[in-house]
Order: sequence, then structure tokens, then C-alpha cells
Amino acid sequence: MFEPIGVKRDSIVTSLGRMVYYCPSEHPWQQESANDNPSTLVFLHGFGGGSSAYEWSKVYPAFASDYRVLAPDLIGWGCSEHLERSYTIEDYLTTIREFLSAVASEPVTVIASSLTAAFTIRVAIEHPELFKSLILTTPSGLSDFGEDYSRTFIARLVSLPVIDSFLYNGAVATSGGIQNFLESRQFARSERIYPEIIQAYLESATQDNAEYSALSFVRGDLSFDLSLYLPQLTIPTAMIWGRKTQFTSPELGKRLASLNPDAIQQLKILEDVGLTPQLELPAVTIGLIRRYLKLLGNHQLNDTSSEVVTESL
Repeated sequence: MFEPIGVKRDSIVTSLGRMVYYCPSEHPWQQESANDNPSTLVFLHGFGGGSSAYEWSKVYPAFASDYRVLAPDLIGWGCSEHLERSYTIEDYLTTIREFLSAVASEPVTVIASSLTAAFTIRVAIEHPELFKSLILTTPSGLSDFGEDYSRTFIARLVSLPVIDSFLYNGAVATSGGIQNFLESRQFARSERIYPEIIQAYLESATQDNAEYSALSFVRGDLSFDLSLYLPQLTIPTAMIWGRKTQFTSPELGKRLASLNPDAIQQLKILEDVGLTPQLELPAVTIGLIRRYLKLLGNHQLNDTSSEVVTESL
């Protein structure tokens, strides 16, 4: 896999198998003092053909000098274990919780993307003791406010036996398939997709049994209505939303944020950006994360509701 300079690969064993993660801890990122006890940032990638921790690899090294940074490949993705089974929502809620419990003794800040960000909200509701704050890019359950993603044409098509594997191997796990997916689903501007990105996604997509997690996602097995859970969130949260996201518009983000303005303190809408600003505009994403780490770190939730700060950039 494509790993930034000075990044060490490690793993833990979850109830669903081995989960690989990446930590900038070698030269030039070693902590200067053995007594340093930096706060932990955990970067969780979203789902799609070939997704992995690479999604955050242009962002997380920027925090390695000041924080303990961890970026896992979720179960079924990247270099983590790939099970020969259909995946469920509970699989990811469980393994995200197990990962956080295993790698940190104190509450952490989680930076997460898209559907994984929605899963993280649910974990934070059930286990608030694990979290310090949340910074989320385009969090959506993909069936929000009663929309049923599983009834879309692509979800129904991929649910057909034989057709699912044919589509994955012939239209997803290829250079052309990855390029098309990134252009249509993740990026606002195709010229921002350079060869390394395609190769990194392709390497993840062609791992043995990689199709099981990807097809579970595309079929809608992992979709749910985030709006039913969001009002229960108590962790200080900021959201970043690309103006040109497909299927999950900024209007959805505003609607979700309005459900819990006490917890969701910031909603930033980025112009001319798609689903993954962390790949499309990593420098801007780094700047926003730094800003929100300060804002959320100084914020205390209270019993009075407040207005969500919504900005466009």
C-alpha cells in the first residue's frame, strides 16, 4: 500500500479479525521526549471501491509532530482482514469501538468520512467515554430522513446473484472503474485525480475477498437513517461538506446539523469540492481540522441550545 514517509504499520485483533493501522512514528516523526504524552487523533476512511486509510494519507502526517496519529484500514478494506461474508452495520460499529478501546487509554478525537462518519456518530452515542471530539466529512447514513438507498437502481442491480461479482471484477476493480468511481462519486474536478490515487484504490480493490465489503456497501446493507440517531449525540462535533457531493448535498448536511445544534458546533461547506476534500484539497482540509481541534477542545456542551455556525469557503 502507499504509505507516507516515516509511517509504521501495526495491527490489532478484533472480533472479526486483524485490523491494520498506520502510525507516523518513525523518522522524522519520533517524539522528542520519552515523557511526551500527546493526544490521539484517529482517522477513519469512508467506503467505496478500493477505499483504505490512503484516503487520509495526504492529511494525517501534518499532525504527527503534535499528536499521536492512527489511521486504520477498516475490516474488509485495505490490508485488514477480508471476510468471505456479507457485512452488517453491527460489524463496523463493533470493530470501530474495539479499535478505539484497544489503541487509546484516554478519549480521542476521531476524524472520519462519509458512511464511516455516520457509524462513528452511533459509536459515540453508545460509548461517549471513548471520544473527545468529532471532525466529520460528509457524514451520512445514505438513507437519511426516510430515503431508502437500497431501492435505488444500482443497489438493486448489485443485489442480483452473479451480476454482483461480474460488476465488481469488470467495472469496479479495474483502473478504468476506479477512475470512473472517483470522477463520478468523490471528486468535483477530475484533473485533481492523479495516477497515485487510482493505483492506491486499485491495490485495495484487488485484495483477496475485497468484493464482499464493497458489495455490502453498494447493495445498501450498511445504510441507515442517521437522522434517527443524531439528536442523541453529546460529543462536540464539526462537519465539513463538499458543495458538489453526489447523493448527499449540503442541504442534507444543514438538515442533519440542525437536529442537534448543541453538539454540532460547526458546518463548513467547501465550494467546488466533492465527497472527499481530504484527497481533493488536502491543504484546506488540514487547515480546517487544525481550526476545529482548537474550537472543539475549548467547547463545553451545556443544556442550552445554540445555533450551528454554517460557513461556505
